[in-house]
Amino acid sequence: MKFFSQDLEFFEENRDCSYFKDKKSDIRYRFLNFCSIEEYQKKLERGWRRFGKIHFVPECKSCTKCVSMRIDVKNFEFSKSQKRVLNKNRDTKILIRPPSVTKEHLSLYHKYHSYMKDKKDWNYVQIDYDDYIKSYVDGNVEFATEFLYLRDDKLIGVALVDILPKSISSIYCFYDHDFEEFSIGKFSILTQINIAKELNIPYIYLGYWIDKHYSMGYKKEYMPFEILTNRANLNEEPIWEEFKQEN
Repeated sequence: MKFFSQDLEFFEENRDCSYFKDKKSDIRYRFLNFCSIEEYQKKLERGWRRFGKIHFVPECKSCTKCVSMRIDVKNFEFSKSQKRVLNKNRDTKILIRPPSVTKEHLSLYHKYHSYMKDKKDWNYVQIDYDDYIKSYVDGNVEFATEFLYLRDDKLIGVALVDILPKSISSIYCFYDHDFEEFSIGKFSILTQINIAKELNIPYIYLGYWIDKHYSMGYKKEYMPFEILTNRANLNEEPIWEEFKQEN
């Protein structure tokens, strides 16, 4: 991806959908060299996501399957199985710091995506140092962090997490499936919930949820949560409603 010296907005139509092979998607992008906390909060509330300096939101004309969702932190209670995940990770070391990239990051990223390509048929093209920087380190402003998960000083998981006064945005997580017994993906979300509770942050934005989808359906495990029911632009009010499980 080319570096830009000025902020840009662009719209990509009829691109291959990332979640359904038989569908097309329409995505609005904004490239921002700087994004304030206030502006980012406004975007989160309207369904935008961030990777590096790129902010984006789906505006698909023929599909609404991708639903923006956020965990209701105050009313969230850990289930017995989630408590077991937390207990299993009592000796998992967590480092929280600004996003970075090392050989260990890239090696783990490649290992994770190679595994998911075989297991879930993900489309994966190996990224290099510069690609990782653009996707996960650029845009490294005051709210950007990475959570590093280590066992016996070995890096087994990385989560990119934005922490704002009123929100946590869980951007991306990858981990070593050789340590599957520790459920690092789940542990990462539960760790963020604990932090949100400690800091009185009301919501954790998990991005887009697709019910019963093989890669995106897992987010339903984190009830109670709210879903965005309209496609509000930045000058309109978003409408969030509690998701209610059908009997």
